[in-house]
Parts: sequence; structure tokens; C-alpha cells
Amino acid sequence: MNWNSINNALLECGISIDPSHGPQAIGGGDISAAWKSQSADGPIFLKTGSASALAMFEAEAEGLRELAGAKAIRVPRVLAVVRHDTGALIAMEWLELGSAVADTQQILGRQLAELHRHTHERFGWSRDNTIGLTPQRNDYADRWQDFFREQRLEYQLRLASENGFRGELQTTGQALLENMDRLFEGHAPDASLLHGDLWGGNWSSVNGQPVIFDPAVYFGDRETDLAMTRLFGGFSAEFYRAYESSWPFNEGYEQRISLYQLYHVLNHLNLFGAGYLGRAQTMISELLRVAA
Repeated sequence: MNWNSINNALLECGISIDPSHGPQAIGGGDISAAWKSQSADGPIFLKTGSASALAMFEAEAEGLRELAGAKAIRVPRVLAVVRHDTGALIAMEWLELGSAVADTQQILGRQLAELHRHTHERFGWSRDNTIGLTPQRNDYADRWQDFFREQRLEYQLRLASENGFRGELQTTGQALLENMDRLFEGHAPDASLLHGDLWGGNWSSVNGQPVIFDPAVYFGDRETDLAMTRLFGGFSAEFYRAYESSWPFNEGYEQRISLYQLYHVLNHLNLFGAGYLGRAQTMISELLRVAA
């Protein structure tokens, strides 16, 4: 890591790094290296990657600013996105993340409902971004069913085929795409502002108040965020009660959960391999029975 190049690039953005304190590697995700660095104004958080990560960091920064603009849930403040001699990085304010207090999840539930009340006239977003390392297309569409079919499930199934997952997955997956509208009968969702990847590892607490990060932002059915919260755990019964008291779930919500979770399971299949194949195939088979 060429920290002289990084420090010079940050200085061009008005961020002066304290040379007496070297960067400290911290625990991060599977995608980017994470660091705590000392600037003249205090600690900052850095995520670093190769030069090819620049577009991903730019989309993350735009997503965080979109979420911040809703003034519903706290997100880290973006300081800069820069390319330097050996790669790219995103710099954000340093947040002292701590343990949730008794009512943190209730607050998060209410705040997520408030976030979802920020809507757009169409489904999608102003730019593509990523879900993990997978490109996520966000071309605007007028119908939610069309958007979710073409830019979420169909896209992931095509990637799966390219990754060698063919046969039954593609046959039943295509049948689901053809019959998916039956799962949306009577459902006409708003195009809500979404975090897009709201699993338990993408939220925390600062002084007992929720903070969310690592988004995959777009405007879509609010139920997709809720479905993701139920995929890997990390959210309490109080969270769901608080959300529902602020904005009750739509009729048929329970049957759409698995459909929306399928997108993320297919993405994990494409990112991490065959360990997710059986789960994806089981979900598709169950959804086809519901749609029959």
C-alpha cells in the first residue's frame, strides 16, 4: 500500500493526514480493506481497493448521500472518493460504533419506515451500483414487476449460467420469471428509497442511535429491505413491531419475502459458489408452487 500516494491524493481533497500516526488496519468486509487514519481534524475511516474499485466507491458515496438526504437514519458522512497511483479509496467520517441499547432496534424500525416514505415516480436509480462485488443494474422502469424480473432475478440467473450453474436452476428459474406476476396480484408498491443490502452486518449503533452503511441504493418495493433483514438475522421482534406500527405491512407480504430473498441468495451463489445452489433451487421450487 503506497500511503504517500494516498496521503497526497487526500490532501488534494482538503484532507491532511497526520504523518505521526500510521494507518491502522481494522476489521472490514470481504470486499475492501478498511483502515482508521488520523487527519488534522481527527480520525477518519478509509476503504481501499484497486483502481477498478473507483466506480464502486463513487456509487457507494452517492448512495450514502441519497440516504443522508432523506434525513431518516444516520449514515456515515462521505469526505472524499479519490483515485491514487496504486488504486482507489473512499474516505468517511469515523464513527465510534457501540452496542445497541434497549430501544435501538425500535428506533431503527421507525426510522426505516420513514426512509421508505421517501419515494420516486419510477423504480430504479440514477446510476448502477454493486451488491457486494456484483454489478447491480438500476435502469428506471415504470412497473415494479418488470424491474425486479429483468434487473434483479433475470440478471442473477444469467450470471449463474455464466458461472456454470445451469440445468435445473435455469429451467425452474425461467419458469419462475414467466409466472412471477402471479405473486404480485393486487400488489402495487411505491418506489421507496431503499438501503438495498440491509443485513445485520450493515447497521450498528452510535450512542444508542442506529446508523446504516454499505448500501446498494435504489428505489423499489420497501418489502425488499424487510425481506433482507430476515435472511441472515440481526433484527429483533421489536424492530419489526416498530416498523409495522409506523407503516403496516401490505397484504401478501409474507409470500413475497422468499421471492425478494431469492435475489440475494442467487447473488451469494454467484459470489461464493455452490454452497448456495441447493437453497436457491429449493426457494424457486417453493415459489413456483405458490404461483401455480
